Amino acid sequence: MVAILGRSGSGKSTLLHLLGGLDRAEAGTIELAGETVSGRSERALSALRRRHVGFVFQFFHLLPELSGEANVALAAWDAPARRRAVELVDGLGLREVARAFPSQLSGGEQQRFAVARALVNDPSVVLADEPTGNLDGTAGALVLELLRAAAAEGRAVVLVTHEAAATAIADRVLTLRDGRLFA
Repeated sequence: MVAILGRSGSGKSTLLHLLGGLDRAEAGTIELAGETVSGRSERALSALRRRHVGFVFQFFHLLPELSGEANVALAAWDAPARRRAVELVDGLGLREVARAFPSQLSGGEQQRFAVARALVNDPSVVLADEPTGNLDGTAGALVLELLRAAAAEGRAVVLVTHEAAATAIADRVLTLRDGRLFA
C-alpha cells in the first residue's frame, strides 16, 4: 500500500489517472500488473482496467438511479463477481441499506459501496483518489480499514490523500511536488 501526498495541483489525481489508463501519457511508459498501458486502444485499455484495476473516487460516482447494491452488481463482469458483490455488500455491513439509492445513503455508506464496486472483480490494483476526503472521521477510518484489508489480501493499493491517518496505514509514503515523486 502506497500513499501519495501532495498539495492541490501537484499531479496526484493525474498520476492515478495515468496509472489506470484514464489519461494518456505524453511520454514514457506505464506498466500496470505487468502490462504496458501506453499505446493501447481505448478498447484494450478498457479490457486492461476490467481485468486489473479497481477505482475509488473521492466523490463516489455511484449511479443515482440504481440502489447501492445494484451499483456494485453493475460493475461485476461475470457470475463469480456477481456472487462476490453480494458477499462484499454483506461483509461491509451494507445489507440493511443495500436497496437504498445513493441520495438516501450517508457519505460513509456511499463510499463503502464505492469500495465494494472497486473490489468486485478482484482487481490486482486498487487506485484510490482521496477516498476519505468527504467523510467524517469514523466513516473515513472504516474506508481506510477496507483499503488496508485489500492490501493485506495481496492487492496493490495506491492511495492519494492529504490526511495523516491515511499515510499511517501505508507501507510506503511518497510526496508529489510539481509533478515529481519524492520518497
